[in-house]
Amino acid sequence: MRTLITGGGGFIGSHLCERFLDEGHEVICVDNFITGSLENLDPLRHRPGFTLIGHDISHPLEVPGPIDNVLHFASPASPTDYLNYPIQTLKVGSLGTHNTLGLAKAKKARYLLASTSEVYGDPEQHPQREEYWGNVNPIGVRGCYDEAKRFAEAITMAYHRAHGVNTHIVRIFNTYGPRMRLDDGRVLPNFMGQALRGEPLTVYGDGSQTRSFCYVSDLVEGIVRLLFTDYHEPVNLGNPAEITILQFAEEIRALTGAKVPIVFKPLPADDPKVRQPDITKARRLLGWEPKVDRHEGLRLTMEYFQRKLRG
Repeated sequence: MRTLITGGGGFIGSHLCERFLDEGHEVICVDNFITGSLENLDPLRHRPGFTLIGHDISHPLEVPGPIDNVLHFASPASPTDYLNYPIQTLKVGSLGTHNTLGLAKAKKARYLLASTSEVYGDPEQHPQREEYWGNVNPIGVRGCYDEAKRFAEAITMAYHRAHGVNTHIVRIFNTYGPRMRLDDGRVLPNFMGQALRGEPLTVYGDGSQTRSFCYVSDLVEGIVRLLFTDYHEPVNLGNPAEITILQFAEEIRALTGAKVPIVFKPLPADDPKVRQPDITKARRLLGWEPKVDRHEGLRLTMEYFQRKLRG
């Protein structure tokens, strides 16, 4: 098989490139590296069957030859990144999704869209089920990401219904593991980086807001399973083990052994108060659920960040 992955130099994208190479696919990685990293691809760049194309998928891309699978993972994905690149985030979610769907249509390829739990906004339903339409501020500071992904889901379903493209949509909840950037602004690298550098841990609000963290290998397994189904509507993938941000800060402090205080700062605008996936559908359709518990996943992630900080 020949598989094209946009955003392949990113955190999740690079793990997907590796997984498909391991399964014997030719892999075409497309990335413009505004948030991705060539370093993430160092283990892959000289492997047989791997091709890297430096390209902004917001502009059309022609790829000669057959393609069996198109996975669209290109997008800034952390608040720091999409607040720094709001126009690019909107363009890759709209024009980029349009371009990759057109490529899948032309090649008669399977298509998988990386969507996000952010389509639920600051949810009024808990835990979040796929049937929930969400509570999103379309003109708030996070709207560039939330609405880009909501549009991406809409055009993906339109291509399926109007053109018969074999589409799939994964709604990704907080994922972590090696190849995350320490400066990407998400809570786990923030806490881990601060703890390992001996800095105070920064908690926004009172820390009562919740998140649910899924280790990257579990997510990748679910994505691969979803790609090869005949199911076309969105599917949540995440770990339903919920924890408050304050509890999480204390967990990171204990894991790293850091003797640092926790400091509190104002909660950012439109920050979700709760986040927990209902994975009933993933269990039923894919036979999937997370295998890596948070303690083991955090240990592996800490070891990665320790190596990064040592240089």
